[in-house]
Amino acid sequence: MKLLIIAGARPNFMKISPIIRALNQKKNSTNGDCIQWKLVHTGQHYDYEMSQAFFDDLDIPKPDFFLEGGSGSHAVQTAKIMVEFEKICLKESPDVIVVVGDVNSTLACSIVAKKMLVKVAHVEAGLRSFDPRMPEEINRMVTDSISDYFFVTEQSAVDNLLKEGKSPADIYFVGHVMIDNLLFQLKRLEENALRQKAFGSFDLKKRLDKYLFMTLHRPSNVDKRETLAEIADAISTIASDIPVVFPVHPRTKKNLERFEITFGGNVHLLPPLSFKESLFLWKDSMAVLTDSGGLQEETTGLGIPCMTLRDNTERPVTVELGTNRLSGNRKENILKVFRETMEKQWGNIPKPPKWDGRSAERIVDILFAG
Repeated sequence: MKLLIIAGARPNFMKISPIIRALNQKKNSTNGDCIQWKLVHTGQHYDYEMSQAFFDDLDIPKPDFFLEGGSGSHAVQTAKIMVEFEKICLKESPDVIVVVGDVNSTLACSIVAKKMLVKVAHVEAGLRSFDPRMPEEINRMVTDSISDYFFVTEQSAVDNLLKEGKSPADIYFVGHVMIDNLLFQLKRLEENALRQKAFGSFDLKKRLDKYLFMTLHRPSNVDKRETLAEIADAISTIASDIPVVFPVHPRTKKNLERFEITFGGNVHLLPPLSFKESLFLWKDSMAVLTDSGGLQEETTGLGIPCMTLRDNTERPVTVELGTNRLSGNRKENILKVFRETMEKQWGNIPKPPKWDGRSAERIVDILFAG
């Protein structure tokens, strides 16, 4: 069997890295000739020119194909990736493509593959926010409508797929590859504790006894002046009591400058961070404030309180277990949920089923069964 593994943005590479490690392990322990795979980098995000150090950190090789998807509207980006990926499929004749998450690359490559009678395996299938205003929700729904293998992270995803008429035989509850990567990187971080001093944020962390960690990038939060200003006001109020460490996404930075919005002095603005440096900071924070889907899950994986600055989440298991709370993006509710989060007594939070670091092994075993 020949696989093409698709990634287009940094979070995609974090999700495929455990799959690649599992593929290599299986190849070394079985008849390696039956396991063939190549990596396709669609180049979807602004930072597509990733350094080799990034791939080394994730323990994955340099991509075999680079499609230079680049920026542009959703339509332009999706169309460009489709045209270039079709050429790869014609050249490689894969049996299955593996797509992860919900970015435009996931949608584009799935459509191309399916029309060429190539099977589609969707990792993180079945997640739903039920908010059609989110571009990612459209990508999730369309990809799942044509996938052949559904690899799911939580029970809600199984329920969603069954309600949508998918066959139970095609749904595989495997756990979460993002947690595989988190545990792998956390172990590396702990083994190389002395090297942490090389991180630009080491001195900042050393100065702060207690702090919060925040990320913010979704268009619904940062593209309108009124909304971004209200969030900034709420965060500045929170920071008057507890410092906030905030690596600023380029989209957010651009809009902060455009709208002339500033934060209070106890909000420490940082440039975008690598996965490892980000983990180095948030793993020891009192709580995380975010609008990212991935951080909702990762904080749940480590049992760290999380506030999600959204009205909905496609990761309901994080809310059900209690580590994550939805605050929306209005100041009054952000402050209310923050107070409640800080007042709560946090004990040992159970992890979701199969979030044990072995999800990628299960995926590879299923793909190569028989």
